[in-house]
Amino acid sequence: MSAGKKPVAVVGSINIDLVANTERIPVEGETVLGSGFQIHPGGKGANQAVAVARLGYPVRMIGRLGDDAFGAQLRSHLEHAGVDVAGVATTPGSSGVATIIVANHGENCIVITPGANARLTPDDLDANLPILRSSGIVLTQLEIPLETVEHLAKICAREGIPLILDPAPAKQLPPSLLQAVTWFTPNEIEAAFFTGQNNGSSESHDPVHAAKALIGRGIPGVVLKLGSRGAFIASEDSLAERLHSFLVRAVDTTAAGDAFNGAFAVGLLLGKDPVASARFATAAAALSVTRAGAQPSMPTMAEVDHLLSNAAAAVLQNEDGIGEETR
Repeated sequence: MSAGKKPVAVVGSINIDLVANTERIPVEGETVLGSGFQIHPGGKGANQAVAVARLGYPVRMIGRLGDDAFGAQLRSHLEHAGVDVAGVATTPGSSGVATIIVANHGENCIVITPGANARLTPDDLDANLPILRSSGIVLTQLEIPLETVEHLAKICAREGIPLILDPAPAKQLPPSLLQAVTWFTPNEIEAAFFTGQNNGSSESHDPVHAAKALIGRGIPGVVLKLGSRGAFIASEDSLAERLHSFLVRAVDTTAAGDAFNGAFAVGLLLGKDPVASARFATAAAALSVTRAGAQPSMPTMAEVDHLLSNAAAAVLQNEDGIGEETR
């Protein structure tokens, strides 16, 4: 499938996820009783790399791990998943840790402690230029230092490499960085932050308005991840299309956005147009929420193709007056 294709390069965080399950997410000052606890490999960068690898596409990772027990465990897991970790360095101290609370209906809240991720510098990118130069697309996020992300954007612009930025966790970004990305992929909360519409107004929930506002800031392409409402893709060349979600039973929404980003990159590198790539990514994200954990939830190519085929069949049945479209 991927013969002759340039690999995806992921520059980002690698964390260990400490996951507590509970009936509901506690409010400030409240203690609730947990119903389960698991330890999973995670980190938005590593999640996206594993998402790509699970789809059978070549992927290389640039990042940093601590020299603790978690670091060795995380490196081993990435290798086992099929991620090339030649660009992952080891630094003294702790690896990144994410503390995650997952409620019964799949909602979650997350606290990130960066650890070694905070020590990924522009020098690390310069030391791994061959990895970046050989890639077809670069994926990055904001769980690493902003100066490193800015330097990456400059490298990608200079080398002519498409850059997908997942702006999580949301923070103020310079216009030069926003204008250097090829695709900007916020969720609804992040989109509201970047458009200044996080005030609960109707505009803050309107993907058309949000995408238009983001493109107005000089961002060439935007994919809004809308969770159970699907996605909305738009670009400066007048592309604007809403993509419906798929009807699935959500177990854990952790890393659904990472599944989306990894699959979107794979779709583009397989020659799909942006809309088809976003549709492919929406299916991958839908499948990921049906399983617990971040990286363990990433679907295979066969699973995504099966969901897309079933959805297409449902649309045809609906056109014949037999059944309904899969959302």
